[in-house]
Order: sequence, then structure tokens, then C-alpha cells
Amino acid sequence: MPNQPNVVWSPQVGPQTAFIHCPVEEIMYGGARGGGKTDAALGLCIIKGEKYGKHHHAIFFRRELTQLDAVISRAKEICIPLGWEYKEGAKTMVAPNGATIKFRHLERDSDAEKYQGWSVQTIVFEEATNFPDPKPIMKLKGILRSVHGVPCQMILTSNPGGPGMSWVKKRYIDPAPLGWKIIKHTDKISGLTTERVFIPAKVADNKLLTSNDPMYVARLAQTGSEQLVKAWLNGDWNIVDGAFFSEFEMTKHVIKTGPIPPHWTVFRCGDWGSARPFAFYWMAVASEPWHTPCGKLVPKGAIIVFREYYGIKIDADTGEYVPNVGLRLFAEEVGRNIAAREKDIQRPSYGVIDPSACGTDGGPSLAERMYKGSNGKAAFRAADNKRTPGRGAMGGWDQVRSRLVGEDVGDGKGPRPMVYFMDCCEHLIRTLPMQQHDADNLEDIDTEAEDHAVDALRYGLMSRPYGAKKDARRDFNADTALGYEALNMEDLWTERDSQREQQGYFGRI
Repeated sequence: MPNQPNVVWSPQVGPQTAFIHCPVEEIMYGGARGGGKTDAALGLCIIKGEKYGKHHHAIFFRRELTQLDAVISRAKEICIPLGWEYKEGAKTMVAPNGATIKFRHLERDSDAEKYQGWSVQTIVFEEATNFPDPKPIMKLKGILRSVHGVPCQMILTSNPGGPGMSWVKKRYIDPAPLGWKIIKHTDKISGLTTERVFIPAKVADNKLLTSNDPMYVARLAQTGSEQLVKAWLNGDWNIVDGAFFSEFEMTKHVIKTGPIPPHWTVFRCGDWGSARPFAFYWMAVASEPWHTPCGKLVPKGAIIVFREYYGIKIDADTGEYVPNVGLRLFAEEVGRNIAAREKDIQRPSYGVIDPSACGTDGGPSLAERMYKGSNGKAAFRAADNKRTPGRGAMGGWDQVRSRLVGEDVGDGKGPRPMVYFMDCCEHLIRTLPMQQHDADNLEDIDTEAEDHAVDALRYGLMSRPYGAKKDARRDFNADTALGYEALNMEDLWTERDSQREQQGYFGRI
């Protein structure tokens, strides 16, 4: 039997294998500590070097060269058994076939100028969130080229946190919070379309680490604030120290976009904006326990936010949104667009919008103009605008928090959320966890932030006030003695909706 080749390194099953085989030119890989990011990036460069030889050259960058010491050590472990040689003075790993991997620092924008005119086929930026500004990184994208047909790629690895978290999250995470979705951008000048993708990897995906060093997670849990450690372990880019909605967790509350059962009650909610973004959402109420396509159990009575229409300006040159700048559309056009987004779903039972959109000042209200523009399909009534608690009643933010926490449904797995967001709701998922407390009123959020999506969410949830059941049993004696089954809060709201619909209520503004 012939001798089997000695395998020096191979990608682990899961995100590492997907990353190695990913053809997309720009890849953001990682999102959690211990996810095997460095090994994956090194493995990709070595595999491409072995395949393309002297026509493949790679560079690893970090802000400081000393930060690459661990990467260089790992490169030696993998490359030297394959016959590669490390040139200490040049900080370069050289393969027998002429392929190279260089290790360099990139502290500021001027450092990127040193590499103009180079031809490189793979660039890796380790710990991308340590770069406060993306300019030097994007400038180096210009040296990716190959006259020999070698696929060129720009790789970024990172965890949540760090001075550059904002731009990394905006570019790679916000457009596809759960990852695995190709983000396309058509260049205004050339007309060509580029692609980028976020491939998430968590410590649980790194079986070698968790089996060889089972105490790694325990040690990591002691290295930072509770919120930051959660972000590191879960790869959650939306955990922020001091966040108003600290109950929000990406892994708990965000589900993949997909169809909802056609018999569920659907309604819409919105927050008007012109110079600032407007935000409209479509919500469905689970009339029975439901398993999402990815297997997550949604309890009966939970609300699923499944569609988004967010009016934010897009930069014509970069193709990226301009934070907190609106589209300045007429209300009639917004109404037409709302109706167009409802063609493939059951007609919403009702709609609520911020009360200011229902006010009149010598002419029709914004709500009436949207109704007219939609040919009578987008009707809204004024939402309950209560933000904070008063005289025993729950405020809007309490409603949001209460549903984020959820309730115990008796399956032994602890509280389950009573509100979920499909990952197509990009701007709600982006802005909800970033809200901060108002310095003058800790029960409210800081209204200087981009709060339009969370306001719309508040209006929607206030239209169906929620309170966790104190007893999950449905046969309480006092109720059955009166001749009816014990109802939870959602049952009562569904019954109310049915009665109102029979009375023709939902056709009115």
C-alpha cells in the first residue's frame, strides 16, 4: 500500500472549510475569539501558494509588526515542514516554487503609500477592528491584481470591539447580520459589480481548540467586561456596554428570513421621516408554537418582525447608506411603495404610525396622503406614543424590553423571547442595540441617535400590549368555573382584532 502523504494542516469542517473554498473577492471571517481565524487565513495563503507557485504573493498586515509574532510562529509550524523557508530580515516566508507570504505593519494611511505599484494576489488584515479608519485598507485593495489569472482576494479577520468596530460592522455585518450572504455593489464609474461576504466563526466551531484546551472559554470569560466577553464568545456585534436594550442578543432574537404561516395575524407599524429616515415594519403574531426554518422555537403569542422598509440615503459613490439621512420622499410615493411591499403577503389587519403623521395643519395629514397614494391599501391610525411608564402603565420601552426578555414556556430551557427579527430587517437590527440612555432621563433613550426603527418597533408592540403569563396552565379553575378557558394576553388581542375586523374598523385611518 503506497505511503499516505503527511498532512501538515487541513481546514476544520464548518466555517474554515467554507472560507477556504469561498470564491468571493472580499471576505470578512470570524466574529468571535477562538474561531480559528488566523489558521484559516494562513491556510488559504499556503494552499494558493502551493497551487499557483511564483505567481501567488500574499501579505499579512497588522497595525504593529510585533502583533504578527504569533502569526509568524504559526506560519513556521505549517510552512517549514512543506519546505518553505522563513527570511527573518525580509519578514517573508518563501516556498520552494517561488510563492511568498510577507508580514508587514500598517499603522496609518501614509504606510499604504509604500505598497503602491506592487502586485499582490491575497491580502490579509488581521484584527481589522484595530484599524480605526478603513482608508489604508481600502487603498491597498488597489494592489490586488494578477496578469496570470490567479484569483485575487482581500481577507479581513476580527472580533467585535476595538476602535474600528463601527466601520467593520457597517460594511460587513449590518447588511447581513447572520452572515453567509453575498453583498453586491455596482461601481458607479466602471459599472462593474464587486462582492463581499461575512463568514461567521465561533469558538464552538474550533473543535481542535476546545478539545485541546477545554479551559480556554473559562479564561476568556475573565478578561473583560461582561458585555464585551459576551460579544467575544458569541460573535455578537450588537452587544454594547451601557446599551439601553442590553437584553438584545443576536443569537436569540434574529432569525433567518423566510415565509410565515399564512393564517397568522399581520399588521404594520411606522415612523415617518423626510430629512431623517422613515421606518416601516411588518409584524406577524404566532398563533401557535412555531419552529423557524433554522429550528428555533417561537412561542405562541410571539411577534415576528419579518419585513422592513427604511428610507435612508445611499451614497452614490460608495453604495453605502448615509447614517440618519432620509430620502425626502413625498408621502404619496411612500404609500405606493408600502402597498407594493404587501403584494405577496396577507393584507395587514391594521397599521399604526407616530401620532405626528396623523395631525392636520390646513390640509390632509401624512397618513391620509399615504392612504391616497396607496389607493386605499395603506391605512394607519395614530399609535400609542407613551415612551416611559406612568401611573402603573407600561411604557413603550418597557414593552420592547419585556418582549426581548420573554417568558418561560415550561420546556426547561428558560425564558424564550416574545419578539424576533428576521435578518432582512437590517436597520432595526443595526440600530436597536446601539441605543443609549438619555443622560437626563435614564428611563428613556437618547433621541439624538438614529432611533427611527426602534420608534416604529415601539409603536407596533404598543398596539398589542404584552405581559408575561404568571401561570402557563390553561385550565385555571376560576376561569373554567365561569365557563371559558383561561386566555393569555395575545388571545385577548386576537379576539379583539377579529371583532373589529367584522365591524369594518380596519379600513379606516
